[in-house]
Amino acid sequence: MATLTVPAAVPPVAEDCEQLRKAFKGWGTNEKLIISILAHRDAAQRRAIRRAYAEAYGEELLRALNNEIHGKFERVVILWTLDPAERDAVLANEEASKWHPGGRALVEIACAHTPAQLFATKQAYHERFKRSLEEDVAAHVTGDFRKLLVPLVTAYRYDGPEVNTSLAHSEAKLLHEKIHDKAYSDDEIIRILTTRSKAQLLATFNSYNDQFNHPINKDLKADPKDEFLATLRAIIRCFTCPDRYFEKVIRLALGGMGTDENSLTRVITTRAEVDLKLIKEAYQKRNSVPLERAVAKDTTRDYEDILLALLGAE
Repeated sequence: MATLTVPAAVPPVAEDCEQLRKAFKGWGTNEKLIISILAHRDAAQRRAIRRAYAEAYGEELLRALNNEIHGKFERVVILWTLDPAERDAVLANEEASKWHPGGRALVEIACAHTPAQLFATKQAYHERFKRSLEEDVAAHVTGDFRKLLVPLVTAYRYDGPEVNTSLAHSEAKLLHEKIHDKAYSDDEIIRILTTRSKAQLLATFNSYNDQFNHPINKDLKADPKDEFLATLRAIIRCFTCPDRYFEKVIRLALGGMGTDENSLTRVITTRAEVDLKLIKEAYQKRNSVPLERAVAKDTTRDYEDILLALLGAE
């Protein structure tokens, strides 16, 4: 499901560090050499490179990268080089501190990851920012969004396969009643979406479909411009069909008047080791165009090259 390609014979870590050091020296930075190494190493290998680079040269690799590369290319390289939990902590902090209703990083981190991965992100957040993710979300997000997002990032959901079918039936009925009454920020809706396990939620959404003959998200489209409703739909799609959810994020990032590089970068760097192959397949099916071709059309130079490398382009 991942698109990351790692060579069958990976060079020794010391050699990778030496080559990266070489890429930083001389009259100009060798961006292609940076891509050829970092875009073809998995999380454990990148972690080893960072550790060995600091030991060999007395300088953090991320700081060296910051000094040598810039702009959109720098952002991809830095985010990609971070550990997955560190990366999510950085993305969560950016979104919480510059909160706007259309933000999706917090929803993705809370709902498209396992409970253990969310817990690791919150630990990384502590280490990096000396605060909790929950307190930053509570401090910067307001109104119904705060009411929804604080418990969403606080939860440590059960991750097993067990399902209570009678509970799924009754909670589907409860969700329908609240949505029918347009009580979208009701405590019961928030309680169900922010505490139930993924398996239980999927059973509840299936029961909703069976009882009322359409998906729950159809009833959450009463006002297409309502960002709170859009956030509820995003939560549900991250649980029910993450590949199609992320396909849409990429499609919108590439399809506007200008490319939304932040969204494009976020999805590719966070999903390349997870399910980006499925997202590519969903994109091809939805748009009849390979995702690599769409990315190449909307991006340029080193930024294009590293995104295509992470997409697994030949």
